Amino acid sequence: MRIGLMLGATDGPDGTLEKLVKSAQEAEALGFDNLWMANIFGFDAINALGIIGYATQKIGLGTAVTPSYPRHPTAIAQQALTTGAAAAGRFSLGIGLSHQVVIEDMMGMSYAHPARHMREYLSVLGPLLRGETANFNGEHYRVSNFNIAVPGRQSVPLLVAALGPVMLKLAGEMADGTVTWMTGPNTLASHIIPAINKAAHGVGKPNAVVAAGFPVVLTNDVEGAKAMIAKSLQVYGVLPSYRAMLDKEGAAGPADIAFAGDETELRARIHQLRDMGVTDFCASIVETDAATTQRTREFLASEVQA
Repeated sequence: MRIGLMLGATDGPDGTLEKLVKSAQEAEALGFDNLWMANIFGFDAINALGIIGYATQKIGLGTAVTPSYPRHPTAIAQQALTTGAAAAGRFSLGIGLSHQVVIEDMMGMSYAHPARHMREYLSVLGPLLRGETANFNGEHYRVSNFNIAVPGRQSVPLLVAALGPVMLKLAGEMADGTVTWMTGPNTLASHIIPAINKAAHGVGKPNAVVAAGFPVVLTNDVEGAKAMIAKSLQVYGVLPSYRAMLDKEGAAGPADIAFAGDETELRARIHQLRDMGVTDFCASIVETDAATTQRTREFLASEVQA
């Protein structure tokens, strides 16, 4: 199981592009396998990772995730292939539906039939990322003889944020895997991993990539850390798709699935993910204080080396 860090998912010291690049270079020096960047209301994650890719040599990079609705699949394919070239083949594109409150209420776009939207989106995007010509005539997208020629193009694995049965089937059949957030270990083991692998196997593909994101903090003050997580990540506990996963886990809120504790506790939780078939652990380090953040990062780095 690869171990990586999340950039830009929580408030912290990342801030400017210069600091993001520095954080990425430090993570690479510590031996982390990959870095994941959320696309929320700040930097464009695909573009930022292209800059980071050009400034690093070996660390894997991926979006976790970029919303599909605001970008035509041909446009996001062009972006992704450009970033893949900048990162010399180390970039994975993670996309997702986002949430109705963002797409409809904030952006004024329709969020109707999200699964149908994603199926059509992948029908255009998938071939382009594979270097093929896209031809598709659907309800949402109509593309004819479209191809993208990027000098130095590299393969770009495609991941889809999938939580429900329909989306997991799409991710298994039409993409390379999934990226999860606010999804506890029991739900991963009993629902996410079996469903996406069954779909992948059904079309003759190997096990899917399962990149699982969790809030993480190495601390002796577990209750204090969880109180902070409950407050800072409160919004994730009410968004419908995440709420459904928390309910499936039997969790009251984000703090209940966070990895918070000493080295023994965190190590056991990480190894549990590895043993159930998670391929990528995406650690979103909870920013409490500088010393705790550094200790957590160093501990995770030691797990990479181990």
